[in-house]
Amino acid sequence: MRALRARAAERGMSLAAYLREELTRLSVRPTNAEIIERMARRDRRDGPAVEDTIAEIRRIRQAS
Repeated sequence: MRALRARAAERGMSLAAYLREELTRLSVRPTNAEIIERMARRDRRDGPAVEDTIAEIRRIRQAS
């Protein structure tokens, strides 16, 4: 609770106002399940092939 009170104070807010703002912010974010579902529905045909991605990662690693 001390950390939350400190964060609220840093913003010049009461703890209740800070918590209300944080809960509102959290409530509009998608859940992990929603993010995974959205990713699964994506059309990945236009993206790079897995082999190309792996080759690029290896190239970058070897250059550094």
